[in-house]
Amino acid sequence: MQETLTIGELATRSGVAPSALRYYERLGLIRATRTGGNQRRYERNMLRRVAFIRISQQVGVSLEEIRAALDSLPESRTPTKADWARLSASWQHKLDEKISLLTQLRDDLTGCIGCGCLSLQRCKVMNADDELAAEGPGARLMVGSG
Repeated sequence: MQETLTIGELATRSGVAPSALRYYERLGLIRATRTGGNQRRYERNMLRRVAFIRISQQVGVSLEEIRAALDSLPESRTPTKADWARLSASWQHKLDEKISLLTQLRDDLTGCIGCGCLSLQRCKVMNADDELAAEGPGARLMVGSG
């Protein structure tokens, strides 16, 4: 039988608080078995899942999207490199879009910060009189209607 980790060991190894691990488990992102004393035990492959969750969150992927991706992995065995490659390929377009948006934000903010907005006609964040409210929520000039 594969050696398992306690919640404290998984927290230490992953750098994620035990409360977050319990939350991830409630959401179905990770799984634990229980001992006779009702203590959680995690298989070592949960370390890879937690790392995937953390980095995905850091780049702005929602927990719902993360759960959908993790649900594509096999439950009956430890995911292989090929399983992770398929998951990665399915996210390629989504991550490229995020990279593009982050690049645009970086470039536009570099021009805005401290400039005093001397050219309001070309400003990417200016929304005089909230004219774009009819198009929907958020930064409409940056993200558009998509």
